[in-house]
Amino acid sequence: MSGEIVDKVVRYVVTNIVDNPDDVEVEVVDDGDDAVVAEVRTAKSDMGRVIGRRGRVAKAIRTVARAAGDEEGLDVQVEFLD
Repeated sequence: MSGEIVDKVVRYVVTNIVDNPDDVEVEVVDDGDDAVVAEVRTAKSDMGRVIGRRGRVAKAIRTVARAAGDEEGLDVQVEFLD
């Protein structure tokens, strides 16, 4: 279980949304059998952009991350941390 594809996809999407792409950190952590958690950190000023109105952008990122996880046979969750 590497989560390499999940890491690349989430990192690509988030860095293209934010104003400060150098501040984006994505860490994929094992969460049991065939499951990973992608922890996303951005600059405080960019967190609103990543979450979006009513969480729509965050939901879209989670959907894309789950699709990437399917490629690796992983169940994926995405957490946005300050």
